[in-house]
Amino acid sequence: MDLDVYGDTLCALVSAAALASNGNRVCLHVPQPELAERLRVGKCPYREPGLADLIVEQVEAQRLCFAGFAEPPSDQSAVVWLALSPDCLNSAHGIVGGLPMTPRRDWLVVNQSTFPVGSTEALQASLLRRCGGAEVDCAAVSLPDLLTEGAALDGFTRADHWLLGTSVEWARRLVYELLRPFNRRRDAIMLMLPREAEFTKLAINGMLATRLSYMNDMANLADNLAVDIDRVRQGMGADKRIGDAYLYPGCGFGGQSFSRDVMSLASTLQHSGMQPQLLDEVLQINERQKEVLFRKLWDRYGTHLRGRKVAMWGVAFKPASTRIDNAPALKLLEALWAQGVEVHVHDPRALPALAEWAGARDDLILHDDPYAAARDTDALMLVTEWKAYWSPDLARLKAVMKTPLLLDGRNVWDPSFMKENGFEYYGIGRR
Repeated sequence: MDLDVYGDTLCALVSAAALASNGNRVCLHVPQPELAERLRVGKCPYREPGLADLIVEQVEAQRLCFAGFAEPPSDQSAVVWLALSPDCLNSAHGIVGGLPMTPRRDWLVVNQSTFPVGSTEALQASLLRRCGGAEVDCAAVSLPDLLTEGAALDGFTRADHWLLGTSVEWARRLVYELLRPFNRRRDAIMLMLPREAEFTKLAINGMLATRLSYMNDMANLADNLAVDIDRVRQGMGADKRIGDAYLYPGCGFGGQSFSRDVMSLASTLQHSGMQPQLLDEVLQINERQKEVLFRKLWDRYGTHLRGRKVAMWGVAFKPASTRIDNAPALKLLEALWAQGVEVHVHDPRALPALAEWAGARDDLILHDDPYAAARDTDALMLVTEWKAYWSPDLARLKAVMKTPLLLDGRNVWDPSFMKENGFEYYGIGRR
């Protein structure tokens, strides 16, 4: 089958490569010609396991090619797959409005972009206007992006579930056929209406954010009650009505997609005449939580922070990412700088993004080695739970630090073990 995928998002790249790997002929339309050239030689903008190699493999097999946004789909294509950035809704309508209309050429538009609820129906209306009186079948369906960065390729090829929004039977059958190679273990496709699928995507992220913010509130309360939140977390997770997913407290969540989806859901509620009180509180809790390590440092040094040096391990919004969108580290850095603190940072992948965000500063020093970042510092903050940070060389770490003070923003270290090794330890609700 011939398909045209539009977008430069992680979702677009994964979808194009995965669909091509099953024998489809896919043309990936990207807005920048230089991106296409980089992808051809395996230089993927996302550090996604296996993705760059799969793209090169499909290019060499001549099942994947590239084009610009302005170029129309191939003559044999009848499927347009939209995996655009959330701010590209106008581009989506432009793509649909530019589709060639020829006799006996049906069009299926698969909308995998995270647009506002009701956008797929609007695309359907644009598509029908484009069809006019032509004797063709046209349909737009919603297939929300449920991929997780760091496991996106597996998330597409071995999806736990898909949300398919359509009421058009021939469109449903065609999407089922496209996803059939990835849907063999069991039927993982959940059928619903387009706006139900769009809303479900937002509601999922709203629920996950609520659980995280709730646990962060409980962790802060645990500090006041002399309770270890990790034992509380395990007790809660053992209850089958709750489960153990997304119950790990920390120093706040970030990421462009996650934060944006929660705000979009809150905005949808507000525009519907409802007050998004719960989601507003979730977002406020999260913003406060991003400064929790700063508050612990502030209390520990009795508000005297000016002139101190602090090490920070991890600035990416999550492990296995190069991105710092809405990352807790950014708000933490601003709070530290405001108090005259010199910050030494290590991150396995996100230092270029941090350098671009911060610009040249005398109070920000980037390090390729985590122990070099910790040298002669008054405290070490663990902000992103990269696996490389879970089992540090404690003797070496203690030897290089001026004050062996650990502020664990992800509760990855054992408090008792750290204290036995001569460190002063503060976690999120840990004892």
